Amino acid sequence: MKVGIITASLPLEMKAALRKAKEIGAHGVQLWVANNELDPRNLSRSGRQELVHYMASLGIERAALCGDIGGFADPATVDARIAHTKEMFDLCVDLDTPILTTHIGLVPEDRDGPAYAALVGAVREVAEYAAARDCCFATETGPESGEGLAAFLRAVNSGGAKVNYDPANLCMSGFDPIGDVAVLRDFIVHTHAKDGIRKEPQEVALGKGDVNFPEYLAALRAIGYSGYLTIERECGDDPVADIVEAIAFLKQQEGVEP
Repeated sequence: MKVGIITASLPLEMKAALRKAKEIGAHGVQLWVANNELDPRNLSRSGRQELVHYMASLGIERAALCGDIGGFADPATVDARIAHTKEMFDLCVDLDTPILTTHIGLVPEDRDGPAYAALVGAVREVAEYAAARDCCFATETGPESGEGLAAFLRAVNSGGAKVNYDPANLCMSGFDPIGDVAVLRDFIVHTHAKDGIRKEPQEVALGKGDVNFPEYLAALRAIGYSGYLTIERECGDDPVADIVEAIAFLKQQEGVEP
């Protein structure tokens, strides 16, 4: 497994963030591409080519893209968000980065209700668009259990519908971040390396919370996962310092590339 950083966790201008990621030992980055300079509606064809060449010159990979624009549960915005997300998959193709992660919104508990069917339909449309371009649409874990999300993705029934596994989100929601790896094994294509506290839910620095990372990484190895562990630090007084410590922590673990 390789270690990445989501660029949104580095409070720097884009090229400076890429240089910092390389400097502190990351193998790659997950680019945030929603409503910023890298949004496909803002990044020109030449800008896309320049970004690929610049990252190659640094020797830093693209682990995935993140296209979080608020989910697909609101009927008033769903069509616009589907269209926007499809544009992000065109960007995936241009950046040669086949994984796009996002939050899809809360999956309704009533699997027979119209809201559940509508969300299944929206995710299926985007996932099929992704699959036709040899890409995948990776739903981030968190609001529902592994079993609940697995059932939803089976209902979507698309080869393009996958999972971005975030153990801290599951932990903070009261679910099992270790056991749910096996539950979602057929869908996991990318992971976030993030930690959290279960009792009074809050994100904390990696290794300081209730996610047992040696057990978590062992669970990933058990399903044959060999992709990225992308560090996400959404709060804290000094997120860059926390990320530096997180990289060192992960590289000490079994099965992680030094």
